Amino acid sequence: MEKTYYPKAEEITNDWFVVDANGQNLGRLASKIAPIIIGKHKPTYTPGVDGGDFVVVVNCERITVTGKKLDEKFYYHHTGYIGGIKKINLRDQLAKHPDRVIRRAVWGMIPHNKIGRKIIKKLKVYAGPDHPHGAQMPKPLEWNKE
Repeated sequence: MEKTYYPKAEEITNDWFVVDANGQNLGRLASKIAPIIIGKHKPTYTPGVDGGDFVVVVNCERITVTGKKLDEKFYYHHTGYIGGIKKINLRDQLAKHPDRVIRRAVWGMIPHNKIGRKIIKKLKVYAGPDHPHGAQMPKPLEWNKE
């Protein structure tokens, strides 16, 4: 009888990757990052275990989108007060908080539960080309650009 392998906390290793978002399409970039922070690219992937890697995204202010999404895509949030719904379009969000655009896109592609809240902390997003994670020696994450 074969036993199921279940990775233990001390057996899990977390690598660090850096991604340059300059000229990348928003949705395609998020769909490449999400499996990395979840850990689906590893042979030891288990759905209930946080075995993903850290991803550092730089130059997120230079992402691209197709069509008229810059003006027609809106991000909504509620302040908690009556009538407190707020909305901002993608163009303004990229100007004010470009890191939130990528974080929100990746959040939509991971589980919305306790593990998902832990997984999203492995995503580090920065507007410019500099990041403070040089000590972790992140490797460049590259894939075939279609």
